[in-house]
Amino acid sequence: MDFISEDRRITGVVFKGKRTRELSADAAVSVVDVFKSYRSADGHETPVLRDIDLDIRRGEFFSLLGPSGCGKTTLLRILAGFEQANSGAVLIGGRDMTGIPAYQRPVNTVFQSYALFPHLNVADNVAFGLKQKGIRGADLKTRVERAMDTVQIGAFGNRKPDQLSGGQRQRVALARAIVNQPEVLLLDEPLSALDLKLRKQLQVELSNLQEQLGMTFVFVTHDQEEALVMSDRIAVMNKGRIEQLGRAEELYERPRTAFVANFLGSSNLIHGKVLEVGPENTLIDTKFGPLRTLQTGGLRAGQDVTLSIRPEKLRMERDDETEGNEIRARVDDIVYTGAENQYLLEAAGERLVAFQLNADIGADEDFDYDEEVALYLPPASLVVLEEN
Repeated sequence: MDFISEDRRITGVVFKGKRTRELSADAAVSVVDVFKSYRSADGHETPVLRDIDLDIRRGEFFSLLGPSGCGKTTLLRILAGFEQANSGAVLIGGRDMTGIPAYQRPVNTVFQSYALFPHLNVADNVAFGLKQKGIRGADLKTRVERAMDTVQIGAFGNRKPDQLSGGQRQRVALARAIVNQPEVLLLDEPLSALDLKLRKQLQVELSNLQEQLGMTFVFVTHDQEEALVMSDRIAVMNKGRIEQLGRAEELYERPRTAFVANFLGSSNLIHGKVLEVGPENTLIDTKFGPLRTLQTGGLRAGQDVTLSIRPEKLRMERDDETEGNEIRARVDDIVYTGAENQYLLEAAGERLVAFQLNADIGADEDFDYDEEVALYLPPASLVVLEEN
């Protein structure tokens, strides 16, 4: 690490071995080449974070998304100061946090378990952090009331946590965190213990709260829909690494790897070999026949590739219109989910899945079991994945 002034603010270049990286000027959080492993009783080292490198922008709702064991909560705990990385650095507001204990960091954490004090009422729970800082009197009362009103629990100040619903307790935890006005709010799967309807409601409210406060939120979740609904950007994590980072639409529409394609919703994966790369599209030989994709960059004839296409992008038809990118399939099963029908299809010995919104299905478009159909795969929706 270099160019650290006396207030520990990084103003220049961070050195990473033989490489260098400029810190983003608008970064609320910078994670620089962080590696973390745990040592077992027999001395075996198990890496849980491998060379994590990212910048989280000021005022951004940023999500760490991935399955259990991918390292997302460990990374959040390192940002909070509850754990230390084996190597690398964390910067918050441009300040190096190496060796800075959790209570001195400009962050607050909201936990899945709420971590409320059961013997204190709501107002005293919210006020606890401010009192620890020596804030008293009218300033304390004003800040506590403002925080409680912001998360819509102003009427519950005298209640104890056991007199509240799960959603209300989560709001208390949020109020207790934002009342301290941290630079960054860390949220560790805060909605996972709630029922589905309440979870969806709080997703919207939490997104609106972040926008209202203009605060940087770093949100950990394993729920793909949750991340897609709330986030400005998402880092999809897998086996201790960031598999892909980008906006929700970018990750969903243009996944880079099979893991991202399958973790963010459903995806049909089709293996093939590049036959021809043209100026505007690429022809790929598959077991279903030749298919065209609009991707051309980095592809070459003879290359083995995997294509991804989302189930809702497949167009089911009764007649083969011979416009190209069509394959024959048979309806093997139909799953009714209310808003849509999910068609499980068999084609050339492979399983494909197509979704159709029920609002779009008319009497002549409702397909039946064992029916032969034509599937149209739009070239713009066929994504060539990177090989891991």
